Amino acid sequence: MDITLLGTGAPDGLPRPGCPCAACAAALGRDARAATAVLVDGTLLLDLTPGAAFAAARVGQSLAGVRQVLLSHPHGGPPVEVPAGLPQPGRVPDGRELALLTGHRVRAVALDAPGTGYAVTGPDGQRLLYLPPGAAPAGLEGGGPPAHGGPPARAKSRVGEKPRVGEDESYDMVVADVLGRPDALARLRAAGAAGPATDVIAVHVGHDVPPGPELRRRLAAAGARAVPDGTTLTVGVYEDVPDVPRRTLVLGGARSGKSVEAERRLEAFPDVLYVATGGARDGDGEWEARVSAHRERRPGSWRTAETCDLVPLLKEDGPPLLIDCLSLWLTDAMDSVDAWDDDVWAGGGERALRTRVEELTAAVRETRRTVVAVSNEVGSGIVPATPSGRRYRDELGRLNAGFAAECEHVLLVVAGQAVPLRG
Repeated sequence: MDITLLGTGAPDGLPRPGCPCAACAAALGRDARAATAVLVDGTLLLDLTPGAAFAAARVGQSLAGVRQVLLSHPHGGPPVEVPAGLPQPGRVPDGRELALLTGHRVRAVALDAPGTGYAVTGPDGQRLLYLPPGAAPAGLEGGGPPAHGGPPARAKSRVGEKPRVGEDESYDMVVADVLGRPDALARLRAAGAAGPATDVIAVHVGHDVPPGPELRRRLAAAGARAVPDGTTLTVGVYEDVPDVPRRTLVLGGARSGKSVEAERRLEAFPDVLYVATGGARDGDGEWEARVSAHRERRPGSWRTAETCDLVPLLKEDGPPLLIDCLSLWLTDAMDSVDAWDDDVWAGGGERALRTRVEELTAAVRETRRTVVAVSNEVGSGIVPATPSGRRYRDELGRLNAGFAAECEHVLLVVAGQAVPLRG
């Protein structure tokens, strides 16, 4: 089963007409995207958008063979005039299945937002799931989540072969709003509907994410990819998508957006364990407000552990860890060895702290879990006025360097922009 993406953009396209934003200004050439529409084997059109016939012609396709046009958006009718020769667009009721003479079967998938999703099974048995913008499945089938609910390792196969899928109910390809609804992908993975070899294609791409490298980086972190308008893909043929890194360190200054960046890297996966190293501070209203803001931002399926005992967590098998943050872990470690006292520091405190840091970095090196850690980058700031402040700054720099050495990906977040340092 082949699909041609006649468009891959948001309903208003990219760039959005009349929008002066930086993302729209940069969306040129291959980064420009028409509203999403998918042509399946030249016979089934999912969503009718302006210029669909011209888009098909530009890539050597024709809509003359289309026998069914289905709408996924919540509106009741087509947004444009139906081109001559195309059947009148329709919609399959939720839960019902439509059998086409071509051998394709289309089942309507109920969503948690207005609109209709479509599960398409081709004559060859390949399975495609297509979701409209801003929506996730309301009910899922599948044989269960990947091990520990973590980012799946993709099962590679030679071009032309069907990838080996661990779950019988996994879709071969998912075409969805990965950027707008990453939790939809997390739900599919938790239910086993998106398996290790599922090819995840991001569509409905708008101007909320800058195009180019930033778009590719965010999608790679979710185990997904985007393709230019007009691309034809064969469902079930493996594509070499970058593996989700096992270990990532996100650095940044105060209010740089480092925690948001770290959370974004795991929001497409279920059952994440959020490790808060700051603990509770009774009577500190500002701290409680910070903690509350973090909790409200996290997906509801994530769990939270308040601890600085990171080594046992890294040695255990389990779901992905999001550690926020290493700078507070260091504060706790320095407290435990009384590193703030000059005499204690000179008499063995320094050695004790370095041992704890070495134990942590060794655990990171050996861990089998997916880990995203956050830390402050303070080396470029004002030189602390006290010896203990300078000691903390120096030890945090050493900790960050040691932790980063064990990570596949290292990012520096500045003014909300993630700058890759490694990976």
